[in-house]
Amino acid sequence: MGDLQASDGRPAQPVTRGLRRWVFVGLGSLLVGIGVLGIFLPLLPSTVFFLGAAGLYGKSSPGAHRWLTTNRWFGRHLRTYKEERGATLGAKAWSIGTLWVGIGFSEYFIDLAWVQLLLVAIGVAVTIHLVTLRTVRR
Repeated sequence: MGDLQASDGRPAQPVTRGLRRWVFVGLGSLLVGIGVLGIFLPLLPSTVFFLGAAGLYGKSSPGAHRWLTTNRWFGRHLRTYKEERGATLGAKAWSIGTLWVGIGFSEYFIDLAWVQLLLVAIGVAVTIHLVTLRTVRR
């Protein structure tokens, strides 16, 4: 997700061209869509999809990369995660809270023990990841 600038400070050109470029843009856009869903669905992570999209856009479309990393909804989180490898305390609390509310609802409606156990295992793993991330101040 690095900055797209040549060594002399000029904007860098996309690495890929032609059909490959459009495939990367398409896949990046798909990842953005999944990332947006992840904002609202507690068990679906969003940051990893936005990071993947940023990588694909970085190789194919400087404009799309700039849009993604400066977007008012998730651009700041991407930059924070990339540059400081962490998240704000509020972002961590919100993520952990919505994760467990979502798991609680799922546990209530799903009556399969193995699925319930899997959801709890995922919830514990994600919670550990979020708690161990560096806490950044804003």
